[in-house]
Amino acid sequence: MTITSGAHREEPATTADEREMLDGWLDYHRSTLAWKCEGLDDEQLRRTPLAPSALSLLGLVRHMAEVERYWFREVMLGEDLPELYSTRENRDGDFHFTDEGTWAEAEQVWQTEVELARQAAAGRSLDLRSRPESHHRGEVFSLRWVYTHMIEEYARHNGHADLLREHVDGATGD
Repeated sequence: MTITSGAHREEPATTADEREMLDGWLDYHRSTLAWKCEGLDDEQLRRTPLAPSALSLLGLVRHMAEVERYWFREVMLGEDLPELYSTRENRDGDFHFTDEGTWAEAEQVWQTEVELARQAAAGRSLDLRSRPESHHRGEVFSLRWVYTHMIEEYARHNGHADLLREHVDGATGD
């Protein structure tokens, strides 16, 4: 399933069950980030208009690809995966890119990580717990907590995306 544009965002039903609501709100926020990037070219997506911050729309998409990968696959499933953008030496590598950093590449990686995250969560109980060794501080997390955290992570960064988009081309919207 592809992340839909903002024009196709749907809030979950107000009476949905817990799983449907968590999936729905997470997809809503994924679609919101895609919407904030719609219609911009690579140069606009790379802009960092909120100096001294290194935040950019392209960086946010790359960051969220890493976050999807980390929480759903590395923490919850215990997968040992190679680094995407950030490294021990460059912890903000998702926001550090050259002029070769493109929307096409970032969007493809993000879409792939979202789909793999969906697969990682599909059919699993919200009570599923991670193993302590899957997290750098040895903490244990339930899948329910990961969903809630991911919704919070997207919501916070969508606020950043809102400000970035307004500074890039004046577009605003919820």
